[in-house]
Amino acid sequence: MPETGMGDGRARVVIEGVTPEVDSGRFAIKRVIGESVQVEASIFCDGHDVLSAILRHRPRGAPVWQETAMQALGGDRWRAVFEVDELGTYEYSLSGWVDHFLTWRHDFLRREDAQDIAIALQMGADLIDAAAQRAPGPERKRLVDYAKALRSAGATAEGRAIAVDPELARLMGRHAERRHVTEYDRILRVTVDPVQARFSSWYELFPRSCTTAELPHGNFATCETRLPYIASMGFDVLYLPPIHPIGISFRKGRNNALTAGPDDPGSPWAIGAADGGHKSIHAQLGTLADFQRFMLRAREHGIALAMDIAFQCSPDHPYVREHPAWFRHRPDGTVQYAENPPKKYQDIYPFDFESEDWAGLWAELKSVIDFWIEQGVRIFRVDNPHTKPFPMWEHFISVIKQDHPEVIFLAEAFTRPRVMHRLAKLGFTQSYTYFTWRNTKRELIAYFTELTQDDSREYFRPNLWPNTPDILSEFLQYGGRPAFMLRAALAATLGANYGIYGPAYELMANQPREPGSEEYLDSEKYQVRHWDLQRPDSLSGYLARLNRIRKENPALQRDWNLRFHEVDNELLLCYSKSHETASGELNTLVMVANLDPHNIQSGWIDLPLAALGIEAESGYQAHDLLSDARYLWQGPRNFVRLDPAISPLHILRLRRRLRSEHDFDYFL
Repeated sequence: MPETGMGDGRARVVIEGVTPEVDSGRFAIKRVIGESVQVEASIFCDGHDVLSAILRHRPRGAPVWQETAMQALGGDRWRAVFEVDELGTYEYSLSGWVDHFLTWRHDFLRREDAQDIAIALQMGADLIDAAAQRAPGPERKRLVDYAKALRSAGATAEGRAIAVDPELARLMGRHAERRHVTEYDRILRVTVDPVQARFSSWYELFPRSCTTAELPHGNFATCETRLPYIASMGFDVLYLPPIHPIGISFRKGRNNALTAGPDDPGSPWAIGAADGGHKSIHAQLGTLADFQRFMLRAREHGIALAMDIAFQCSPDHPYVREHPAWFRHRPDGTVQYAENPPKKYQDIYPFDFESEDWAGLWAELKSVIDFWIEQGVRIFRVDNPHTKPFPMWEHFISVIKQDHPEVIFLAEAFTRPRVMHRLAKLGFTQSYTYFTWRNTKRELIAYFTELTQDDSREYFRPNLWPNTPDILSEFLQYGGRPAFMLRAALAATLGANYGIYGPAYELMANQPREPGSEEYLDSEKYQVRHWDLQRPDSLSGYLARLNRIRKENPALQRDWNLRFHEVDNELLLCYSKSHETASGELNTLVMVANLDPHNIQSGWIDLPLAALGIEAESGYQAHDLLSDARYLWQGPRNFVRLDPAISPLHILRLRRRLRSEHDFDYFL
């Protein structure tokens, strides 16, 4: 007798190599509403029997699984697809079994001996009769009729015709006897986010720098006057650094000076003062009612507000006095400030996540996010999540998204790859990337091939930033206006999610605090900046064109469709994105970038026209959506020349050439 616990030894089917699956099902994959999940697996059994397999899927908590038949691809690989059409979590798994009807049909069609055929007809009829007992009224009658016809057919062509009848196969598939089914031993998950998680354009600004001649420190009311400007550039997410009270003790001065002057506002990330902490608003910015009004006005302009979550305190934060156990103390009794030797951040106290009261600390920090969700915030940029415990983030995000599946979390973690990926697996909706430091053709191709084609794309959703208040890259410091144009255009076309820190970006702020530093001179982190938005050399119009092109072309609203193409110049980068719309129209864009901000570069590009929906033998139009220039191209190999002083990048919409009944060309 078989040993106890061996299961049903008659379940002969093996299911393995399931994709997508993250860490053996430990973590969920990610999708947005309206997308599909394509599932593949290796499914096989001993011998030569024919199998059937299904993909089971449902919104988590639904009482009934939906089923989709899997299709055999060859080589024991199977595939099926299901769509996700509501926010939250979906589940999926697989089942497989030996299909005795399909096995019978496979063998029957190969029989030649008349006696074998006669016996096989009876066996097939028995299988159909058994299925009829499981079928409802009309379909039961159809199956009974098939069984009778098969018994009376004899060793004739009629019997073979019945055996291969597609309608019979459909009915038998619906009412097949699933004996000794192998169930995949894991239930896998999909986190379904709003479309804005996949496609968004972020703009970061410091509210205190939204100043006027009469008001040297900005507030939410003055920021309201900035909303039309941001909307005109086409950004749909406005990210604000921390808006909370700023500590006085050890406040940093201009350019990160250790001593602050009497008018220095301090760093917004030094959170907390006598008048409140993470659930309070800096008095000079306004009240909670002012904030809610500002958020409402932003929505009226089509802009969602993103808020900064920075779990750290100034020495003046009420937590320091009320919960001393949440902080580490030095031998002299003082609280341990943040440091990254030799750098010291005396104005910031990190939490001690190994505190004996860690559970109380977690509960309070989660309540901070809950508070701002109650105020209407749905997007959070999380500061340095890699310096806080992984289990905390997994718990927070899981619990919050159960009640608010529309919430988006962006992980600001410029750290080691494994750490960044772990945070994404834990549930962060989007992630900062290394794009800021990828400049050469080889670097860009390697990195974006990883981001868009590697299995990690199932959970790691990139958000590309050419600059941040902390990072002024060397490329921007020395590349001049063409560098700012190029990096924005690359971010906007290589990725579906991107952002800039402005107005520093459109006004091309490029002075580092000192040579070799990535910190800005006169950084807004430590002082109020007065920006001249009317400067004639501003890139605001250029950014507006980029964002308009992104919104008008669905190919740019996705990441996985990115493909790189050959070009015979190492300083030219060529890539494309295509997407077939619901109406069947193919939206195809080819980008060519001059990676040299100082010199004209030219070369020949080679395009896989068939893959791009273009007939090789006919001409086609390449319409530059940035300059509005139109080129008539022929064949896969074409010449390009880019002057970075004019435009360092082409965004070419390919249009097929058609001939009208009036004998003139037009392009589709």
